[in-house]
Amino acid sequence: MTKVVKIGNVLVGGGNPVAVQSMTNTDTKNVTATVEQIKNLESAGCKIARISVYDEACVESLKAIKSLVKIPIVADVHFDYKIAIGSILAGVDKVRINPGNIGARWKVEEVARVAKDHGVPIRVGANAGSIDESYI
Repeated sequence: MTKVVKIGNVLVGGGNPVAVQSMTNTDTKNVTATVEQIKNLESAGCKIARISVYDEACVESLKAIKSLVKIPIVADVHFDYKIAIGSILAGVDKVRINPGNIGARWKVEEVARVAKDHGVPIRVGANAGSIDESYI
């Protein structure tokens, strides 16, 4: 049995049904196109949508996107802990970060603190390209 994690209105783990997640390939700043794609994903059975949030303009689009869709939104954030925090404050249901490219430990800890304070789960994703060569 695994721990249950709540992502918006979707429960993952603990014997809950598998929740299909997909990622948009639109520019998040284009709210209309992103919302259309999320609705199409939802119609196809997707339960959680992940979107790229790569700058402040994307963060600004999040509230509009969230208000126009029903399924939970995951902010996929790279390189800037402030973007991750901004995404949480804008109301995303989960964030995906790579600690290897977020930077210093204190930045990762700050993202974790804000996520905890707002009840937002974090998916940690890492790849060899972001890990210091001394660990490989």
